[in-house]
Amino acid sequence: MKKFEEVAMVKKNEKWKTAIKREKDLYLHVYGLSTMRTDFDRDYTRIVNSNAYKRLKHKTQVFFAPENDHICTRIEHINLVESVSYTIANYLGLNTELTRAISVAHDLGHSPFGHQGEKILSAISEREYGETFWHEKNGLHFVDDLELLTDFENKKRNLSLTYAVRDGIISHCGEIDEACLKPRREAMDLAEYTKPNEFAPYTWEACVVKIADKISYIGRDIEDAKSMKLLTDEDIQQINHAIQKIDLNHTNLINYLTVNLCKNSSPEKGLCFSKEALEMMKIVKDFNYQKIYRNEKISPSVRYFKIVMNEIFYTLRNEFNGKYTIYHLKKLARYYPKLASEFVSWLANYAQTEDRIENAYQNKIIYNLEDSKDYCRAIIDYISGMTDLYIIEIYNEIVRF
Repeated sequence: MKKFEEVAMVKKNEKWKTAIKREKDLYLHVYGLSTMRTDFDRDYTRIVNSNAYKRLKHKTQVFFAPENDHICTRIEHINLVESVSYTIANYLGLNTELTRAISVAHDLGHSPFGHQGEKILSAISEREYGETFWHEKNGLHFVDDLELLTDFENKKRNLSLTYAVRDGIISHCGEIDEACLKPRREAMDLAEYTKPNEFAPYTWEACVVKIADKISYIGRDIEDAKSMKLLTDEDIQQINHAIQKIDLNHTNLINYLTVNLCKNSSPEKGLCFSKEALEMMKIVKDFNYQKIYRNEKISPSVRYFKIVMNEIFYTLRNEFNGKYTIYHLKKLARYYPKLASEFVSWLANYAQTEDRIENAYQNKIIYNLEDSKDYCRAIIDYISGMTDLYIIEIYNEIVRF
């Protein structure tokens, strides 16, 4: 149908120059192949080669550290979003390279332990320096400031992604209930975001990813909850009876919602579901919150997560001593060699320390380690990048003799 072809983010679009703008131009290509890839394709490859992307395979989606290989992790969720958004964008005539790049980057800011970990880090950061932590903003922070790639001169540089992809990351909040979704007209400084879902995305492609995010998880979470024995046969009968329209399973739900969105959407109306599909999504979402996300079986894990994250934070925060902080961290390595040594090495990427080899870096300095709030931000950033297994390993190093 290609109903959205005229508004796709391609060269003829009036927003194009803003959409492909980078904070800093990418380095020259020594092999003369600079035109081999498009702007958004280059973003895609920069993202999938980043360490934050690699760590997603060991980060919680909903269920922590499952032994069942078929339970969804964060990386699988991202792959699902990429698949759904591609199908929608391709059918509607939008730029699939842009949706692909946003999709693989949209959850880079998630902390260990999923949304529960996000809430715990937010509580710590609000208490320590008066700022909330939310993964959409943290994802933008990661691609703008924290993720580094080594160039052909062996120097570390920031990713410097395009505006359209960066906007898609911070605008992607999947907890949407809008009847229709349209992009905003004006570009804006993305630092103006103060909370999730505050502004509409800048491109139609980012709107597609935002909707694909929700399509991808609501059915999959039920499938995983069944495998984890959180749902009874009566629970499944209840939700099947409530929606009636289809037999509820993950692939049926994705197909139904994807087709429904494509049929009901237009550039004039926006990206829209039918009333029946919206009602179905609401029923399923409410069911998920009642039976899965607030299930008392999850409560012990959440209490454990709080202990783990707070203990690591306090262990590192207690070493703050102005200009002598790095010295104190190195002394801490006597007791916690992995935590202290790796944190010191990590800090050298982003702050002026004696361990930073200046000619090896071309990225931004983002921390002043003599400022206590800046130091606390660095700890939060470091913890947020950890995988579930790594953060537990670090916690065990702290508590075991």
